[in-house]
Amino acid sequence: MSTLFLRTLREDPADAEVPSHKLMVRGGYVRRAAPGIYSWLPLGKIVLDNVADIVREEMNAIDAQELLLPALLPREYYETTGRWDDYGDTLFRLQDRKGADYLLGPTHEEVFADIVKGEYTSYKDFPVWLYQIKEKFRDEARPRAGVLRGREFHMKDAYSFDIDDEGLSSSYERFRAAYVRIFERLGLEYVVVSATAGAMGGSKSEEFLAVAPSGEDTFVRSTGSDYAANVEAVEVPAPQALPVDGLPEATEHHTPDTATIQTLVDFLNAAGLGRDFSEADTLKNVLVKTREPGSDKWQLLAVGVPGDREVDMKRLEAALEPAEVAILDEKDFQANPFLVKGYIGPRALLDNKVRYLVDPRVVTGTRWVTGADRPEHHVVDLTAGRDFTPDGTIDVADVRDGDPSPDGRGTLYTARGIEIGHVFQLGRKYTDAIELDALGPDGKPKRVTMGSYGIGVSRVVASIVEQAHDDKGIVWPRAVAPADVHVVGTGKGDQIEEALRISGELEQRGLRVLVDDRKGVSPGVKFTDSELLGVPTTVIVGRGLKDGVVELRDRADGGREEVALDEIVERTVRACRA
Repeated sequence: MSTLFLRTLREDPADAEVPSHKLMVRGGYVRRAAPGIYSWLPLGKIVLDNVADIVREEMNAIDAQELLLPALLPREYYETTGRWDDYGDTLFRLQDRKGADYLLGPTHEEVFADIVKGEYTSYKDFPVWLYQIKEKFRDEARPRAGVLRGREFHMKDAYSFDIDDEGLSSSYERFRAAYVRIFERLGLEYVVVSATAGAMGGSKSEEFLAVAPSGEDTFVRSTGSDYAANVEAVEVPAPQALPVDGLPEATEHHTPDTATIQTLVDFLNAAGLGRDFSEADTLKNVLVKTREPGSDKWQLLAVGVPGDREVDMKRLEAALEPAEVAILDEKDFQANPFLVKGYIGPRALLDNKVRYLVDPRVVTGTRWVTGADRPEHHVVDLTAGRDFTPDGTIDVADVRDGDPSPDGRGTLYTARGIEIGHVFQLGRKYTDAIELDALGPDGKPKRVTMGSYGIGVSRVVASIVEQAHDDKGIVWPRAVAPADVHVVGTGKGDQIEEALRISGELEQRGLRVLVDDRKGVSPGVKFTDSELLGVPTTVIVGRGLKDGVVELRDRADGGREEVALDEIVERTVRACRA
């Protein structure tokens, strides 16, 4: 360590919010270059490479072949598939000296597809499995949490190319199984959840989430089955439609001082209307505006949800992607006077041709209390399918603990996670765009189908720290640690010399060794640095040396024992290979 490019810090960085950000900076693994952009220092680069090597080994084990594509891409690739507009502001766009448009690649579906098109033309050439590990770029609006949500990040993206859907399903399962092996080897606690495809497109989609309270993704699991899904992909079971015959007519009521759902319910229950009302009996209509990629025109959209629910904006954005979504401002209400704040009902929306989508629970025959489209008035017993017919359904209400599981077994509970991997069955979205065909056995052209499989390599590093740390520092799993053993000479000349001798013997036995041979540094600082850096096994060469013993420590469980000097190499090797 006397020559290692490393400087540890005693204080957390001012902008750090999560443990991985704090500890990776304090431990000298990364340094901030700009918002969302980080330099990987020597120890950090070792860990990053260790993760990438595990990913690479498992990709090679399923016969995927590695290549390397450019980060700087001409606009034409993304224009062909529409993603030049679909990605919106998250694309880093630039021009060369001749004014030609380029982008920094966030993903490489188009380029991979184009390469395969240029090389292969027969069904005999397929399946094809290709991957790369490289930097990717996205102009995040709010980069945060260190390398967890950055604008430049390291990613493994892989793609399968098959001649038919059966082949795609087989390739998908091949990569999915490899992902399970990767994350098991990395020692991560993770869950596989159903997910939405988003701007990537395609059909079947699953995410691998590292379980962590700091995660930005909310997912749900069932108490009665193995059902798990990203909250954006949860599908609420729709109840059966009900008959409308014999239901009471819709009636309008003056409802003063009912600015909230709860005050409305209290008013109705005090009005003597012959039944009890709850928030779930009300229909809340939320107005947003949407804009399609490449358009400068906003369109109104109304979303109706039961009054005991809120519209989850992440679920709404996922459901409407790639369209941009925004909340209405005061100018929007002024331009549409039929929208009466707090009293918006289906009638005015449908009469003014505002697109109106409702929660799946709003089925024919359900009766609702909702706005009457004029101040301090509501309609009671407005019945879906009789008094109003929405334009469709949209499943974007918030998902809560205790909700029924969509598979009908148990109830849901929520947790937080970090997306570390994502697998998609893309289908033919991209091969249609570039007309990637291969001649089938019958001599006729067949459209190739694709799968996409990503792992956030740099995000995995941070996710490991989120799960593996304590109040003293990082606790690296051995598979990715910057060294197997950290040998610390606590300060005096003979102690440092002995630390160097032990380190040399351990290296000869095939271990990766980090040795603290710094002179003039107090033992307390060395102990603190050792715990902060988080190497799995530590050998302390200190005061016990005069008695012929050194200390062997296990970073994960905190175990310590004194070991005779002539036994320390063998004991350390056994500890590292256990």
